[in-house]
Amino acid sequence: MEAELKKRKLLKAGEMAELLGVPKSWIYQRTMQGQEAIPHIKMGMYVRFDPDEVLGFFKTKGKQPA
Repeated sequence: MEAELKKRKLLKAGEMAELLGVPKSWIYQRTMQGQEAIPHIKMGMYVRFDPDEVLGFFKTKGKQPA
């Protein structure tokens, strides 16, 4: 498992915002929405994102009926 973690790069909020093309503040807001929050990892005062999980989250959200 350790080797798998080394291969995966977790992104900072600014990097995730850049990848999605949204403001960093939007990313932070989406981490505080309970069940609707984007996938993130809290490490003390730091927040990190697995880009594959976040992109998968939005792909799944987009396919749900309104």
